[in-house]
Amino acid sequence: MDASPERPRRAGGPVLVRRQPPAAPGLRETLKARLRRSCTCSVREFWARVQDLLPATRWLPAYRPREDLAGDVMSGLVIGIILVPQAFAYSLLAGLQPIYSLYTSFFANLIYFLMGTSRHVSVGVFSLLCLMVGQVVDRELLLAGFGPAQDGPGPRGNSSTLDAEAGGQGCGRDCHAVRVATALTLVAGLYQVLMGILRLGFVSAYLSQPLLDGFAMGASVTILTSQLKHLLGVQVPRHQGPGMVVSTWLSLLRSVPQANLCDVLTSAVCLAVLLATKELSDRCRHRLKMPLPGELLVIVLATLVSHLGQLHERFGSSVAGDIPTGFMAPRVPDPGLMWRVALDALPLALVGSAFSVSLAEMFARSHGYSVRANQELLAVGCCNVLPAFFHCFATSAALAKSLVKTATGCRTQLSSVVSAAVVLLVLLALAPLFRALQRSVLACVIVVSLRGALRKARDVPQLWRLSPADALVWVATAATCVLVSTEAGLLAGVLLSLLSLAGRTQRPRAVLLARIRGSGFYEDTAEFEGLVPEPGVQVFRFAGPLYYANKDFFLRSLYSLTGLDVEREAARRKEQAPEAGVSKGDPVGGKDQDPESSRAALVPTAAGFHALVIDCAPLLFLDAAGLATLRTLRQDYAALGVALLLACCSPSVRDALRRSGFLGEDQGDAEEEGQLFHSVHDAVQAARARRREQAPADSTL
Repeated sequence: MDASPERPRRAGGPVLVRRQPPAAPGLRETLKARLRRSCTCSVREFWARVQDLLPATRWLPAYRPREDLAGDVMSGLVIGIILVPQAFAYSLLAGLQPIYSLYTSFFANLIYFLMGTSRHVSVGVFSLLCLMVGQVVDRELLLAGFGPAQDGPGPRGNSSTLDAEAGGQGCGRDCHAVRVATALTLVAGLYQVLMGILRLGFVSAYLSQPLLDGFAMGASVTILTSQLKHLLGVQVPRHQGPGMVVSTWLSLLRSVPQANLCDVLTSAVCLAVLLATKELSDRCRHRLKMPLPGELLVIVLATLVSHLGQLHERFGSSVAGDIPTGFMAPRVPDPGLMWRVALDALPLALVGSAFSVSLAEMFARSHGYSVRANQELLAVGCCNVLPAFFHCFATSAALAKSLVKTATGCRTQLSSVVSAAVVLLVLLALAPLFRALQRSVLACVIVVSLRGALRKARDVPQLWRLSPADALVWVATAATCVLVSTEAGLLAGVLLSLLSLAGRTQRPRAVLLARIRGSGFYEDTAEFEGLVPEPGVQVFRFAGPLYYANKDFFLRSLYSLTGLDVEREAARRKEQAPEAGVSKGDPVGGKDQDPESSRAALVPTAAGFHALVIDCAPLLFLDAAGLATLRTLRQDYAALGVALLLACCSPSVRDALRRSGFLGEDQGDAEEEGQLFHSVHDAVQAARARRREQAPADSTL
């Protein structure tokens, strides 16, 4: 297949090409080149790296106020209005006071504004992460001797001293809770930053969408269960360990007679108003310039009613309590607690990274720009690492707020600064006004926010029709989250996803092909009718890689479809060879034996075919076991006088065959040209031509 560049090309004639082998530099030269690039840095390269680390320094100088400012301000105000009630509500999930949720929302928006590559993602408190943080906080509170977490009817200050002696070091329940949360957040953020530095952004791709949807469903059921005690106004301990949801439901059923009538009525009214507002916003979203601020209106009105009606004093309704203003002094997270929660931080980091990267890529595709997954990991990690010193807990991107941000005209991440300004206003002046806000109202906000995740259960039948394996991953992940724990659900989902992927490659589809009449194309004989089989030639397709886990399935499928167990037949022929007059020194197959000598030495083949063509187009890769399988297969077929031909091999497969010794070491040699073909039809024609050439010799013999 050599084609010299000086050879003139004939008009209309074929153009011969030859693959240029890549020049493989040695390991020493590669390391030296990388080290040289890492150690040399000009001013321009330094500034480019700063812009890569802080993308805002690249797009902010080119900001267009006339085109973008109005949309950014509008979306920033709307998100800020949504963040305030969500911060109050999600603090219940995390087991912390509302002030820490406000801190988290403020710092996360500012940091992502500087470091994020997505223009539309909204980063802040996220219900799933709040639940995971709350579970660790409750466990550590029990281990510290504070007793089961119960929500009493009264307000609780942010510097509780009731359990100071139990907590030690003069730190009460709320103080110890935030210390646990910040330690957990710092470790999770360090994991995410390390993933970004090591370029592990691709890891989030292994958390498939069915897995994430099933995890969101299971976690939503867990969140809903944890909020029922606030809706009913009863005191129920927050259970830990496997079966937490079932145990909580049993405790709730036993506590129903002690339900607070005021909280029950408040919850019913707030749920009705919030659900009606959500449905109205969904149906009229094309007519409304911005979604209806139902959560904010409900919280403001409920606070006024609770304050004027003195619901806490008269009916014992549980309220938010004192919320201080301003910022607390920064504090370094406790290293001892960081070691204790290091394992708990790993699923927290994975879930936050997966949701953040997947949402960033989703919005980037829909709006025609690109994001960098590794930079997103750095951004989300820094949104956890730096705020951990300022009494904040774990954050990530959230789908609901990101959709609202896009719908209200967001153009850049400048809208995050506007949202942070709204939260800052509440932090500095408005937070104490919500002292009388009932916790049942906050629970209603959380429950209504789960509506989208709970609705995903309706997609399971369609998912089953599309892919039963993905549906199984969805159901198993959700069920494990509910029946065991959220961490176990995530682990089960990952393991099932990997097993599903391994199962699909371990038992891929294997078929025989035949030619479409009047063409050079070949299709599955079991799926299509009217195909023309080639006499004496079998065409086999294995729709997957050939490696150690599926080599036996490859051989079983081949033997079953062709009707010949070549391994047993070759062994039987070898035993019969001495009786046919073959000496001990004669070869009975192998790479160096030609077909003519094998046919002369052995009895005629009973295979029913003289050539086997393997369609290697779906063959993604070959490992050592797969290469050994092909070598053994060629030897066994050669012992029976059957030629083994390979068609449509990719360059990587050809290189693997050449390195293993299956082919000659040089490209384009006679052995490679006789065994590799660019199409199945070329291989079949070559087998027919060889058969015609060998027929006179066989008749002479």
